[in-house]
Amino acid sequence: MGPLGGFVHLNVRTHYSLLEGALRIPDLVAGARDMGMPAVAQTDLGNMFGAIDFYSRCRGAGVRPILGAEVFVAEGGRRGRPAPDRSRAPAPGQDPEEAALGIRRLVLLCRDREGFGNLCRLLSLAWHEGLHHRPRIDLGLLGRHGAGLVCVSPGAPGPVGRLLHEGRDGEAREAALALRSVFGGDLYLGLRDTGLPGERELNRRTAELGEEVGAGLVAANPCAYLSREDAGALEVLRCIQTGGTRDAFRGGGGRGGELWLRPPGEMRRLFGEWPGACDATLEVAEKCRLELVWKDPAGRQIYHLPDFPIEGGEGEEEHFGRLAREGLGARFRGPHFAEARRRDGWEGEERPRYEARMGREIGMIVEMGFAGYFLVVADFIRWSKENGIPVGPGRGSGAGSLVAYAMGITDIDPIPYNLLFERFINPERVSMPDFDVDFCQNGRGRVIDYVTRKYGEDRVGQIITFGKLQARAVVKDVSRVFGLPFQEADAVSKLIPEEPGMTLDKAFEREPRLRELAERDPRLRQVFAEGRKLEGLCRHAGIHAAGVVITKRPLVEHCPLFRGAKGEKVIQFDKDFAERIGLIKFDFLGLKTLTAIDHASRIIRRDGEPGFDIGSVPLDDRGAFGLIGAGNTAGVFQFESSGMVDLCRRIGPDSIDDLTAINALYRPGPMGSGMHDEFVEVKR
Repeated sequence: MGPLGGFVHLNVRTHYSLLEGALRIPDLVAGARDMGMPAVAQTDLGNMFGAIDFYSRCRGAGVRPILGAEVFVAEGGRRGRPAPDRSRAPAPGQDPEEAALGIRRLVLLCRDREGFGNLCRLLSLAWHEGLHHRPRIDLGLLGRHGAGLVCVSPGAPGPVGRLLHEGRDGEAREAALALRSVFGGDLYLGLRDTGLPGERELNRRTAELGEEVGAGLVAANPCAYLSREDAGALEVLRCIQTGGTRDAFRGGGGRGGELWLRPPGEMRRLFGEWPGACDATLEVAEKCRLELVWKDPAGRQIYHLPDFPIEGGEGEEEHFGRLAREGLGARFRGPHFAEARRRDGWEGEERPRYEARMGREIGMIVEMGFAGYFLVVADFIRWSKENGIPVGPGRGSGAGSLVAYAMGITDIDPIPYNLLFERFINPERVSMPDFDVDFCQNGRGRVIDYVTRKYGEDRVGQIITFGKLQARAVVKDVSRVFGLPFQEADAVSKLIPEEPGMTLDKAFEREPRLRELAERDPRLRQVFAEGRKLEGLCRHAGIHAAGVVITKRPLVEHCPLFRGAKGEKVIQFDKDFAERIGLIKFDFLGLKTLTAIDHASRIIRRDGEPGFDIGSVPLDDRGAFGLIGAGNTAGVFQFESSGMVDLCRRIGPDSIDDLTAINALYRPGPMGSGMHDEFVEVKR
């Protein structure tokens, strides 16, 4: 059963368990590798948020990743909404709230691709059908989606162990047989020894039941932090979660138990009475050989673009090329080219230059397989404009595409401004194009509804984000847990510079008063020590402000789904992990500036200029530049921060080129090198 002393942890919570785990994925993977484990599992509570990060890091470290989750099973069915019964005391290591609600836990591990797909479905249904205090499934769902999964009933929190703890041996046997009917030889009864009273006696009774029903035994201690010294970090996280203090948590008994990542030798010693339970972890690891494929045999990324519906039998690439060329012709006939058409060199020089660039761009887009992406984006922008939803003119590297201009994706002709298409799409840097599309804040939801109807409700979802315990926030949270007054914690946190990427270590280098406070006050010294252990960990899940994923096949075939606060369908992988597995993100940004422009335009048309069009406003209006140079930019997107206002005043822009320069200069790199000061000196 593997090397002497071998062992694999199968029940591991990382910080993606959201205040229920203090394990960072790099630390988990490095720990498993350094301990000589051939594999290790990630089983976060009710989710697979970090699965792609975990899988990739394990592969890079030579450790086999076992993807899974610790799922919540509703005693009375996932659709029930029972009130908590506080008379039901928790079993050792069981969450009191789950005991009161009749919720049990199972650890599910993916054997193969079928198991991964079924776990994605189970977690998605738990969030969208079974959410009641916890995202819950039930035995009926397990019966339909249990193939390809290994199931571990994890001691007292599991359905079998809980019944044994309550002395309901007959019902425990029935529960074990029900699980065995679903999972067969892939069912294991978990043994736990985390130092809590009653665990070893429960292990003995579990071993007897396992022999009776023919289920394997497996050592399944839960792990939630790296070393024994990190136990306090998990306590603090749980106090942040509940809003209590650490003294109150400890006074109430907490949930206790030693949940550190013990080395194989320690686990063998701990379960010396049942050595087969440690051997079984290696057996399970051998069963779990999931391979996730994101690239084709040639090493190219596999993208899951939606199918764009085309009538008349025209191919996607042919349809794309025709629309782009027709769009350019329509631009040539429009008002923006009126002056160009009157010039002598239009037909002989300028127009051929546009058409040659158009041909190059179309060829590159088709060659790289991005024609469908342009069709999808152009379609929802066209629909928005036809339905009275203001759309921004375009920004970012996408403004360098003449095809985008021709198809109405942007309203910026890149040639007069010498904008480079290669900044947007470059065969030497293969990645999906990414248009930042701005919509009126009030109309953004309607656009998302449109693409949902067009491509299918099961193929469109928003993207998850994670709020993290950043330097300022972690000091406030930890201070409250240790009982410091709010005013004091607030004052200390405000000494930490409010900059992107700020950490406590950086703050101590920048602000001497922090070091003085830590040396003088033992309470703050403890706050900073615990804060360093926790900063950067995930605190809560939310929804990306702009990103929407649209796929060819149902989303659940690629990843599990999360439920937003208003019932939104949200993928459980963030934008970086979604991109890694080939999901395509479309940005639907809601912009208040566009809403304000729309309101102002309506008022102008109502009050005397019925033909007013914001797109016809000249770009050399002296009055507008005067307002910007005076710093009157409140509410102007990207120009309203205090630093930007100051730069506008110093530069005193008098052309659209100056505004372009201001936007480019107000970034950490140029400002750090003093380029903005040089620009001001040259301009003046």
